[in-house]
Amino acid sequence: MRVIAGRARGHKLQSVPGDGTRPITDRAKEALFSILGDWIYETRVLDLFGGTGAVGIEALSRGASYAHFIDRNRKAVQTIQANLVHCKLDRQGTAAAGDSFAFLESYHNEPFDLIYIAPPQYQGMWHKALTQIDQRPELLSPYGAVIVQIHPREDEELELNFLEEYDRREYGSVMLIFYASREELAEDDEDGDEEYEYEDEESEP
Repeated sequence: MRVIAGRARGHKLQSVPGDGTRPITDRAKEALFSILGDWIYETRVLDLFGGTGAVGIEALSRGASYAHFIDRNRKAVQTIQANLVHCKLDRQGTAAAGDSFAFLESYHNEPFDLIYIAPPQYQGMWHKALTQIDQRPELLSPYGAVIVQIHPREDEELELNFLEEYDRREYGSVMLIFYASREELAEDDEDGDEEYEYEDEESEP
């Protein structure tokens, strides 16, 4: 794993010992940030189930202003902290040991522009986290986005009130599903706004 672009380009990232994390492939990560483009600049990022911290660190490298990582696995938190230091991004990122669901329930500070959800596979954790965010709109900044990373076989329909899916991409074993405020998406449709029209990046088989 490596940082693909930006200030920390080319820096290799440590992996978390064991197999309890869900790392994103470089191919899927490169496609994700090609889709987000310059939108990521000066954003606040929440990287839930942080693992190696690869997504949040890539965001920081490309100009995000702050990233908060959370993982209940202390080895993962140590790995994230080491990767932040290695990439010289430790002043812009914080890694905390804790439960992602408890964090979503108790957090009451400044909202995030991007919330990334990539929990361990096949445990139904992604839709629990997404439902929590749906029930707490104040977690997300205006025109913010929630992105879920799952295996395609985990995909299932969810009934959401605040959030609405607006895009999805598949890169082999990685599926990325994009969500935003239902009201803001409707306003964009009415106004012909392109706030959520990120640069197109074709999915790969």
